[in-house]
Amino acid sequence: MSTRTIKVWDLPTRIFHWLLAILVVAAFVTGWLGGNLIEWHGRAGIAITGLLAFRLVWGFIGSTYARFADFVPGPAHIWAHIRGEWNGLGHNPFGALSVLALLGILIFQAVSGLVSNDDIAFEGPLYALVSKDTSDWLSSLHRLNFWVIIALVAAHVGAILYYLHAKKDNLVKPMIVGTKDVSDPDARAAQGGGVLAFVVALAIALTVVWAANGGLLPPPPPPAPAEATPAW
Repeated sequence: MSTRTIKVWDLPTRIFHWLLAILVVAAFVTGWLGGNLIEWHGRAGIAITGLLAFRLVWGFIGSTYARFADFVPGPAHIWAHIRGEWNGLGHNPFGALSVLALLGILIFQAVSGLVSNDDIAFEGPLYALVSKDTSDWLSSLHRLNFWVIIALVAAHVGAILYYLHAKKDNLVKPMIVGTKDVSDPDARAAQGGGVLAFVVALAIALTVVWAANGGLLPPPPPPAPAEATPAW
C-alpha cells in the first residue's frame, strides 16, 4: 500500500508543545527546590499562563488538527476508537481527552499560582486580588494539584510509549517535524492557522502575561517618608 507525507501539526502547535514541556519541568524543579528559586518558579508559572492562553486561542483559529472542533471527541468517536475503527489524524479520542485534561489542570495550576503565597517571602503577582484565607486555600490546592499533573504527564508518556511499541505508531516524530506518513487516500493535510492567526493568538497571549504579572493592578503606594531625626 502506497503512502504519502502530509502536514499534520503546524509550527506554532509544535513550539507550544515543547515549550510547555520545558516550562512544566522548570516549574517542577524550582518549586521543589524552593529557596531563592521560588522567584523563578513564579516566572515559569507566568510563562505557562501565556502559553496556555495562546493554545486556547489557537484551538479556535489554528490549523485543522490543532482546533478543538476537530479533536474534541464525542461518544461515537470514543466507541469507534475502542473498537479499533477510528482512523483519523491528529489526536485520537483518548489522546484528545488527555490533552483536554492536561490543559484544564494546568490552567487551574497557573491561575491558583498567581494568587498563592508561601507564608515566608513569596506572594503571587495577583495575591492582592484575594483574601489571605482564599490565598492559603488556593496555595494548598496548588501544591496538591502538582501530583495530579505528575499523574497525567506519566499517563501521557505511557500512552506514547504504548503506541510506539505495541502499535508501531510514533506519535513524537510528527510533533517534531510536523508531518506524518499516511496510507488513507482521503486524508487531508492541515490547513489554516496562517501568519495573521498567529499574530492574533500571540498578541492575546502577551496581553494575558502582562495582566498575570499584575499589569492591571494599581501601583503600590509610595513608601511613607522617614521621620526626620532631630538634631541636638
